[in-house]
Amino acid sequence: MGKYRRIFTIVIDSLGVGALPDAADYGDAGTDTLGHISQSMDEFNIPNLQKIGMANLHPLKQVPAIEKPLGYYTYLYEASTGKDTMTGHWEMMGLHITKPFKTFTETGFPKELLDELSEKTGRVIIGNKSASGTEILDELAEEEIATGHMIVYTSADSVLQICGNEETFGLDELYRCCEIAREITMKDEWKVGRVIARPYVGKKKGEFKRTSNRHDYALKPYGKTALNALKDAGLDVISVGKIYDIFDGEGLTESNKSKSSVHGMEQTIEIAKRSFNGLCYVNLVDFDALWGHRRDVNGYAKEIEKFDVKLGGLIKLLKKDDLLIITADHGNDPTHTGTDHTREKVPFIAYSPSMEGCGKLDNASTFAIIGASIAENFGVQMPEGTIGNSILEKLH
Repeated sequence: MGKYRRIFTIVIDSLGVGALPDAADYGDAGTDTLGHISQSMDEFNIPNLQKIGMANLHPLKQVPAIEKPLGYYTYLYEASTGKDTMTGHWEMMGLHITKPFKTFTETGFPKELLDELSEKTGRVIIGNKSASGTEILDELAEEEIATGHMIVYTSADSVLQICGNEETFGLDELYRCCEIAREITMKDEWKVGRVIARPYVGKKKGEFKRTSNRHDYALKPYGKTALNALKDAGLDVISVGKIYDIFDGEGLTESNKSKSSVHGMEQTIEIAKRSFNGLCYVNLVDFDALWGHRRDVNGYAKEIEKFDVKLGGLIKLLKKDDLLIITADHGNDPTHTGTDHTREKVPFIAYSPSMEGCGKLDNASTFAIIGASIAENFGVQMPEGTIGNSILEKLH
C-alpha cells in the first residue's frame, strides 16, 4: 500500500487558469477564468489557496506568491477533445475522449432531433432553449398542463431535459419519453451526456415545484476508469456532488448529493472526520452553474472566497497520511463572450501534512495524471486502455 491512506480530490468546477494552445479552435482564445476574475476584482481574499500555492502557480492581481507554499503545483493540459464536465472528469480517471459531448446552449436542439422525438413520443414539443428549471416552468408549465405538450430544454451542460407534471403528464409517461430521447441522442451528432426527467407539481405560475422523482439517463464511461480499479481492489470510493451523475455511479462505493458547493465542502469536512481507506472525489458545481455560465464575475469571486474558508477547515483535519488534490475540469471565463465553457488548462495543487518539499512541477499533457497517481498510491493497476502516468514520486 502507498504512503497515503486517504486521498481527497476536489474539482472546483470550471476554474480554468489560461487558454490551451488550441483554444482558438473553440472560440476561446485569450480566456483565463481565474486570472480574469482576479483582474476584475478590487479585493480577492483567498488565504488558504494562497498558502498551498495557487498564487505561485498563477499570478493574481491582489494575491502575491509566497516564498515557501505548502504544496506542489502545476498546470494540466487537456488531451481529450472538448471542454465539458464529463470529458474533463473522465480524462482525470484515465479515459481519452476523442468525440466531445454535444451542447446546445446557444442554438437549442436541431429540428431533425425534435421532429424524431415528437414523432416517437406522440407529443408536440415546446421550449427548446437553454433555461433554468424554475424559469422554464414559470414560462411554459401552464401551457403543458392545458395542452399535453412536452417541455424540452437544455442548460449550459451536455443535457436534454424534459419536464412533466406528475398529475397531468404522469411519471411513467415522462420516463417513457426520456427513454426515447436517450435512444435518439446516442447518435454522434446529437450525443448528450445526460437526458434528465424533470417532474414537477403545481397548477399555476408561482406554485410549480420540482419533485424528488427526477431521473437521469446518463452515459456510462466508455471504459473502465481508475474508480473501477479502486473499487475492485476493495478500497473506498466516496463521491460528493455531481460525481455520481458524471460517472453514472460506476466505480463508486458511496455517493453524497450536495445542495451547493458550500454544502459539498461541509460534506467533505464531515467525511474527513471519518476513517476510510481510499478516495473521496468531490465536484463543486456552483462555480460553473451559478456564476460562470451567467458571466457573473463578482459571484464567481465570492464563491471562491467561500470555498477558501471551508478549505481552511478541511486542511486542519488532514493527517500525515492524507493527500489533498485541488483541480478543475475545464474553464468558464465569466469575462468571455457567450455562456459556454472555455477551453483552458486547469490547476493541479497537491498538499499533505507529511510533505517536506514544495514548488512547481513540470506541466502535464493530460488530466489523467490524477487517476494514475491515485492508483499507484494504492498499488492498483490502471485499467487497460487508459492514459496518464503517475507523478506520485514527485510529491514528497
